[in-house]
Amino acid sequence: MGRGRAKAKQTKVARRLKYYSPDTDLNALARELGADGKPVTARAEESVDDESEEDDAYDRWASSEN
Repeated sequence: MGRGRAKAKQTKVARRLKYYSPDTDLNALARELGADGKPVTARAEESVDDESEEDDAYDRWASSEN
């Protein structure tokens, strides 16, 4: 006994979370995420360049060991 009331409350909370969708402030979300207007692909290309520089340094180190 006693579990029915707790389960009913959990069901009510779960249903509210599932079906309630508040209005999303996209501007606040962009500020929080630090969006600066650059396309995502530009950042991906920059990270690829950084990785290639690291590989070159490793290759130089590995070739000096032989």
